[in-house]
Amino acid sequence: MRLHTTTWGSGDRIALLVHGIMADHRTWRRVGPALAERGYRVLAVDLRGHGVSGRAAGPEEYRPEDYADDLVETLPVGAELAVGHSLGGLVLAHALERLKPVRAVYSDPAWHLGAGPAGYRAELFVRGKSLTRKQIRSFNPDWTDEDLDTEMESVRLWDERSAYGLEEFVGADLWPARATVPSLVTRADPSTLVPPDAARMLEERGFTVRTVARSGHTIHRDDFDGFISALDGWI
Repeated sequence: MRLHTTTWGSGDRIALLVHGIMADHRTWRRVGPALAERGYRVLAVDLRGHGVSGRAAGPEEYRPEDYADDLVETLPVGAELAVGHSLGGLVLAHALERLKPVRAVYSDPAWHLGAGPAGYRAELFVRGKSLTRKQIRSFNPDWTDEDLDTEMESVRLWDERSAYGLEEFVGADLWPARATVPSLVTRADPSTLVPPDAARMLEERGFTVRTVARSGHTIHRDDFDGFISALDGWI
């Protein structure tokens, strides 16, 4: 499936942005222009089932490998930089060997979907379709009004069946075996997806890990300046 893409800038270097579940390219509304100002041509996708990209036939076609195949179908090989957030980090890792970016950044990547009551439950994401603006604000007190507007519209467009496509991977070991290109992991503080023991494991596997103090899971929205600072030396 070829995906909808949005472009910022016209620089010689290419940067790829891959959003998380329930979002779309608009989650990068500040990151894209910031990278463009640094000389990149920035391409941000809407994953299948998100934004205005196509929908899969059913939940069984919303697996990490399906998303990864779409990235390879849509995006150029050999970009200077590729950034994936949450589900986007999982998908980017699956596509990395084929996309061959020079450097990769994974923002609070979903490389392990926990099991049990506190773990990954598709129905909790689906319930997010009915959240009010006030409820979204309570979960994300540092977001701007524009981020809240974007989130509500993105969730409205999101195909909730995609949440069920990840259920078979709950509890599975999806951690990359090694960093095949120079790779940075940015962590929320605290991070439920990359807890301290996982951060140490990733460092042993060749990843650089940086924590953005007091930020939530969507670091680039919770603390844009902190997110950009964490990319120092990588962009």
